[in-house]
Amino acid sequence: MVWAANPSHRRKAFQGAAFMLKTRRNRSDASAAKDGIRAGKVDMAFRRLWDEENRTLRGRLLLFSLLPLSLIYRSAVFLRNGLFELGILKQRKMRCPVISVGNLTVGGTGKTPLAVMLANVLRENGYRPAVLSRGYGSRSSSPVTVVSDGERILTGCAQAGDEPLLIARSCPGVAVLTGASRALAGRQATDRLGADILILDDGFQHRHVARDINILLADRARPFGNGFLLPAGPLREPPNAMDRADLIIVTDSDDGGAGDFPPDIRIRAGAPLFRGVRRPKDIRHGGTGQIVPLTSLRDARICAFSGIGSPESFRKTLRSLGAELACCLDFPDHHRYHREDLDRIEAAAAGAKAAMIVTTEKDGVHLEDFPYFLDRIFFLRIAMEIVPNGEGLQRWVLGRLARLAERNA
Repeated sequence: MVWAANPSHRRKAFQGAAFMLKTRRNRSDASAAKDGIRAGKVDMAFRRLWDEENRTLRGRLLLFSLLPLSLIYRSAVFLRNGLFELGILKQRKMRCPVISVGNLTVGGTGKTPLAVMLANVLRENGYRPAVLSRGYGSRSSSPVTVVSDGERILTGCAQAGDEPLLIARSCPGVAVLTGASRALAGRQATDRLGADILILDDGFQHRHVARDINILLADRARPFGNGFLLPAGPLREPPNAMDRADLIIVTDSDDGGAGDFPPDIRIRAGAPLFRGVRRPKDIRHGGTGQIVPLTSLRDARICAFSGIGSPESFRKTLRSLGAELACCLDFPDHHRYHREDLDRIEAAAAGAKAAMIVTTEKDGVHLEDFPYFLDRIFFLRIAMEIVPNGEGLQRWVLGRLARLAERNA
């Protein structure tokens, strides 16, 4: 009672409690940042392990020790696919056509840029598409999260995940939903939002939803990685899973060897082949959004950082624009940045005397809580382009959908 009646005691107690909460929060942020750094090191260690050129003797021994786990994983994949083929595991048929976009390996092959391109093409041709994503990294506890209803964006990165939010911002007029069950998200898209076609982002392995067009992307340089399944290699499924694809797009980050497909793809492919190039679209200032000419990167000393599935392609694109990479920092895919990460990036840039700090548009959505940092960085935006004949892909997809509509009429 004496304490309660003394304002000075109360004020000191509240100040002490506030200090403890702030200290605990700072420690939590620092711990999360350290966890992110550790995860990044593990991620990069596996990438080096899968890369034959950078593999050490110790790496070869470790790879050999992981092969039994890969065999177990392969057996599980074989069993699962077999159950789907036999009809024991059921595929749910949606009320409208479904296009799946996916790949065989972990890491980036351009799935999100292709999903954006398809969604915009379908909208321009009179469809009402909706994009369905797993929403990796989302903190939403809802079975289905509506990121965009096609008219406005309804959630931020924490609830949506980075790639669904990026798709929503790049596809005006297109609904974007996330959820562990694509079937549940698809029903909501058709019943409540009026979608008449669904695009499954990263859906090649998500076989619970039946699809009418199965599009597979493969990296031109290493379509099957080192040939091993997880964890000894980057493959999610064996190469013969390509047989499920209706269309294959071989992707790259430059125009070299246009029309030249990897022998492994040509031999195995029983579907039409197209070539996709991930082209730099523009550079934008993180704080103002002002567009900066791509030529500003020429001969500039750059500090590049990213948390994406294929950081090598990001660096390759910067070099193709004439940038001098003074320093590079890699973080895990879908990384949530903390202040300690940003301090590390700025220290690296200062130590390398970098003139610009550049990251990807995908990483940018994770940095919106740090406006002071956005003022110091630039985003490189990427778009997918089908070469040499992008209209050929559009005609193929639209023709397939037209024939499907005729059969269902």
